[in-house]
Amino acid sequence: MGTVTNRPLAVVTGASSGIGLELARVCVENDFDAVICAEDAGIRPAAEHLSAAGAFVVPVRADLATYEGCEHLYRAVVDTNRPVDVLVLNAGFGVNGNFVQTDLEDELRMISVNCSSVVHLAKRIVPMMVNRHQGRVLITASVASTSPAPFLAVYGATKAFDLSFAEALRYELIDTGVTVTALQPGATDTEFFARAHMEDTRVAEGRMDDPAVVAKIGFDAMMEGKDKVIAASIKSKLEGLVGEILPETLKAGLQGRESRPGSAKKH
Repeated sequence: MGTVTNRPLAVVTGASSGIGLELARVCVENDFDAVICAEDAGIRPAAEHLSAAGAFVVPVRADLATYEGCEHLYRAVVDTNRPVDVLVLNAGFGVNGNFVQTDLEDELRMISVNCSSVVHLAKRIVPMMVNRHQGRVLITASVASTSPAPFLAVYGATKAFDLSFAEALRYELIDTGVTVTALQPGATDTEFFARAHMEDTRVAEGRMDDPAVVAKIGFDAMMEGKDKVIAASIKSKLEGLVGEILPETLKAGLQGRESRPGSAKKH
């Protein structure tokens, strides 16, 4: 751990690995201290690694699927006695499969992490930013947020929620000095596919984006105050464009072909 500094403070969720860890890393590389959170034990070694460069990094292990977990993180932020300059709401996961067969408890937990924790933490921290008339918020959505997502039906809906929430909150905060940016990654080389049991899908065996590149694009867009950004490859950007212009039935077919369990074995 580093020592308390005069550097600005970032709060990053889902920061033990993947895009979240890279978002925390790019914050530290841009002279932020950080409070980082994840539900797993990897959050502590992540903090030790990030603090090696001299940053003050506070690891918080909390289950953001629960009210108590969100409050635990919030109290840890308050206990720093420092204002939050950047809030990165990145924690999330997916559940893949036919909706009539997937586990209800898994999907309700996913809704809690992907949606409820975003609202909960924004409700606690964004007013603090507004009171100071400054702050940057980044919410991780997905290129899937503008398209039906067969075999990821609930996940896709949670990401549509995140995008809609980010865009609406951004509008409400006009002229407050606080901006909200939605990050829309495509398929990225993280633990997402293993956790979602998607190793046998077409999308999981395709080329994936580098999470470090995705994080850098997201961080830059956030700091520039942009409304949203699709990251990182041309493929991901095309998927985002398709999500904006094609009919829902066609988008559902394209998405379903990529995410159908077992689809990797069929070509």
